[in-house]
Amino acid sequence: MGAGPVGLFCANFAHLHGLKTVVFDSLAEVGGQPKLLYPFKKILDIPAFSSISACELIEKLQTEDKQNATFILNHPVVDLKKIDRKFIIDNNFSVKSVIIATGTGSFTPKKFPLKMDDEIEKRVHYYVRDPQKFKNQKIGVFGGGDSALDWAAELADQPGTKINLIHRRNEFRGLESSVQKLKSLKNVEVQTPYLPKSIQIRDNLLNIGLKEMGTSNIIHERFDQIIVGYGFRANNQFVKKWGVNLNNNQIEVSRSMETNIPGIYAIGDVSTYPGRVPLIGLGFGEAQIAITTIMRALFPEKTLTIHSTSI
Repeated sequence: MGAGPVGLFCANFAHLHGLKTVVFDSLAEVGGQPKLLYPFKKILDIPAFSSISACELIEKLQTEDKQNATFILNHPVVDLKKIDRKFIIDNNFSVKSVIIATGTGSFTPKKFPLKMDDEIEKRVHYYVRDPQKFKNQKIGVFGGGDSALDWAAELADQPGTKINLIHRRNEFRGLESSVQKLKSLKNVEVQTPYLPKSIQIRDNLLNIGLKEMGTSNIIHERFDQIIVGYGFRANNQFVKKWGVNLNNNQIEVSRSMETNIPGIYAIGDVSTYPGRVPLIGLGFGEAQIAITTIMRALFPEKTLTIHSTSI
């Protein structure tokens, strides 16, 4: 379950060992949070790549998967039952093992905290799919985390675009290097500490009132469109009704990546154990551990070739 980078790699590794794989995801396309939230961001901690964008990483992982696995997209798994030695998923799919690779879980964006009509909401965005749609415009980017900073930097590269980065604190949660880069750009204005207080359309532009924190001062800025990067609410609670143990929205696993229910495994950022750090590359290794454990459980009589470089 989960078609993010760790789930895609897991499906590839399962195919390498001759296992048939069905991949479920609640989203309408593969790629998970990296492709949806930061497709243009350069990832610097993937083995064998000094730098690769999230979109490129998903494309490379997906190349083989198109032939090696069956994808059931736009399908959040609801029901999971164990009958004899098999698991029945949503009363329709029978499998021998289950691997949960849902990351931080299904996620919804934290909304812009102002009342808006339909016409205004058309100009308010929570994702950036095509940066070129924002060129030659004045864009407001709200937020102080890495997503807001990355979107501001990406949109600042578009021809004729002017960016206002607006955050309610003087300090940012995102990387300081990203903040300094944005401050160095002539077409980017960083406005802190301001909180949005009003929004309306005037002269075909969004007119947003910004309150300076700690004062009664309110300024008004006009934008063609705005990007809201206030973060996302994630949820993995659905596994609790299957009897899987959760610890702060993460699934506790053993050294073999198995949950408290034999035959159900968890890998990637959905899993937790002492000392774990949230890295995609680490999730790749956890996928290999889980698949190897599954192979040993399903075929105890078989001598396994653990890796493709085996001699």
